[in-house]
Amino acid sequence: MLKNLATLTCLMTVSALAAAETIHPAKLSSTDLAGYAFKNPDTIVTETPTGKIRDITSLKSSDGKFASGMYSAGHSRVEITEPYGVDEFMFFLEGSVTLTSDDGSQMTINAGEAVTIAKEWTGVWETDGYRKIWVIYSASGEGL
Repeated sequence: MLKNLATLTCLMTVSALAAAETIHPAKLSSTDLAGYAFKNPDTIVTETPTGKIRDITSLKSSDGKFASGMYSAGHSRVEITEPYGVDEFMFFLEGSVTLTSDDGSQMTINAGEAVTIAKEWTGVWETDGYRKIWVIYSASGEGL
């Protein structure tokens, strides 16, 4: 009887651990993409002179090198003089951004378009405001 009880206890413990370790996909619904995701209490809100920046991470990989989420910001112009630091894919849901690389070449990414910036990129980032989905890879795990 004790042996059966010990086996049952062991099976219940293994079952509970398996349930605790279940991994689920990270979904951003159409409602989330419309901006509702920023109502999540995990949203990081930063006040700037030109308005609020909102950033929410929907997934961070177990090795800490990959993450995805949503971001919104108002008018800004940022000179990126040090390499960008991460490889980032961005899909713009609203607004646009103009990227001017150090060689003077420009590209504008509008809502419904995507861009990938390599971690070595330097240049100028200009926008009147936008909302985007972001996906970042960082070999060191920094910048996520």
